[in-house]
Amino acid sequence: MSFKIFSGSDCQLAERVASLLNKKLGEIELKRFSDNEIYVRIGENVRGIDTFVVQSTDSLTLPDRLLELLLIIDALKRASAKSIAAVIPYFGYSRQDKKDRSGEPISVSLISELLEAAGATRVVTIDIHSPQIQGMFNFPVDNLTAILILSSYFEKYNSEPLVVVSPDVGGVKRARMFAKRLNAPLAIIDKRRPAPNKAKVMHVIGDVDKKVAVIVDDMIDTGGTVSEAANALTKNGAKKVFVCATHGLFSGPALKRIENSALEKVVVTDTISPKRKNKKIAYLSVAPLLAEAIKRTVNNQSLAPLFERLPERYKFL
Repeated sequence: MSFKIFSGSDCQLAERVASLLNKKLGEIELKRFSDNEIYVRIGENVRGIDTFVVQSTDSLTLPDRLLELLLIIDALKRASAKSIAAVIPYFGYSRQDKKDRSGEPISVSLISELLEAAGATRVVTIDIHSPQIQGMFNFPVDNLTAILILSSYFEKYNSEPLVVVSPDVGGVKRARMFAKRLNAPLAIIDKRRPAPNKAKVMHVIGDVDKKVAVIVDDMIDTGGTVSEAANALTKNGAKKVFVCATHGLFSGPALKRIENSALEKVVVTDTISPKRKNKKIAYLSVAPLLAEAIKRTVNNQSLAPLFERLPERYKFL
């Protein structure tokens, strides 16, 4: 079955995905008008074709990435594409998924409506901030996970006593899955957050003494949470402290905090393209995971195996 893959201006991950599927990225013209408005034109025939648009909406240039994605989807719809799957490895604007206080929006609900209005017929993403967000869409949403990729990185440390750490109570389910993969015990950081992007660690629940601690989270933004957690684990006797997360945003003071923290290594995936190098940060690619998901979608096959084992072509570790 024929299908085509397109990407916006940040196409590094999309190129890896297309290469694994023996495809070239679809022809697309992206430029700016004199007032910086985005211009999009699909440069090849897509009539009656299944199409996939690979585009993360990362934090550093999020409004433009998101608008670019919407315009590409609209262009494909108006060019009579049979289907348009928005492959969004990092789904931006997903943190406000409920109204906590008066005057707040539910931003992810708005984004879902914009994607549908633009013409998307499916969303494929990885470790979205809250799984219940899938219920805000009126079309299929495949929420893949990078847990298998990330946990495989730490299998080489199995000769040492490991403990998997959740940075808060909300992340216990994710950490438990990770711990099960590594056959390791679980610990939890009890923290209080006095303001957005500011975390104060209170104490560690669980035994981390003389163990290699692996903090598991969905994203690293300013690095405050993981840096505080690493310091708390070290004070409680942890021999080494690693942190892994699917999405490495590294905004604001993140890199400086990581560099000055007790962290041995930070392991993230390329759902957001690496923009700044740091000796403490290691990147793993989700390209094989997305390629396999696209292939199975095109062939009307179940995605369930992707939650149970790594794709056969995974060669990036």
